[in-house]
Amino acid sequence: MDLGIAGKRALVLGASRGLGRAIATALAAEGAKVVLAARNRERLAEVAAALKGQSEPVDLGDPGSIERLAQAVLAAGGVDILINNTGGPPTGSILQIEGEAWRSWYQAMAISIFELTRQLLPPMQDKRWGRIVTVVSSGVEQPIANLGQSNAIRASIAGWAKSLANEVAAQGITVNCVVPGRIQTERVGEIDAANAKRQGVDVATVAAQSRATIPLGRYGTPEEFAAVVAFLASAPAAYVTGSLVRVDGGLIKSV
Repeated sequence: MDLGIAGKRALVLGASRGLGRAIATALAAEGAKVVLAARNRERLAEVAAALKGQSEPVDLGDPGSIERLAQAVLAAGGVDILINNTGGPPTGSILQIEGEAWRSWYQAMAISIFELTRQLLPPMQDKRWGRIVTVVSSGVEQPIANLGQSNAIRASIAGWAKSLANEVAAQGITVNCVVPGRIQTERVGEIDAANAKRQGVDVATVAAQSRATIPLGRYGTPEEFAAVVAFLASAPAAYVTGSLVRVDGGLIKSV
């Protein structure tokens, strides 16, 4: 299938590793001109060079850094595709999270993408074409144990995305969220390690426990996840908006 995005400009957040890197790779393979943003400058430059893309270092926890990224992207003409992909907070009981931790992570995970999206929308509105895809978490639909802070913040992001989808649909802009299940990334490895420590078992045991809850019986690959994101960013996906799209191997139990 021709995704119809050759020559389109795409900004991918969190592009230096994991899901972000896989998404940037998938879009570049379709001919999109990819702008990659992340905090780790060295790793970001390496990925950008491999994809022949542009790198823009950014710290999503710093409003000034967000502003600089937005202005740099707008100065180059904006983007047609925006992939909002952020990191997540540490594991732990929601009862242990104090006010400052809530504020700092809400800034890094939610306010950062709300503000960046707001600033990058006008060029899409002028062209009457745009794709905004936000990576959330299965915790949006089925809260994940020991990740209460992530569950709460990402749920608010899903509400924001649905509201935005309703406001910009008539302008040819789609807004969707993608829900990853257990995708084999560094982040999932870190969560498995934290759960293993909490339970007093080894990581292999925790991974086996996780696989047993997935109907497909395995973790997904970043490439499988990225393929779904690339479709949602495509021309053929023009009638898909305001959706939560699962890529979870059947993990989420609800209908």
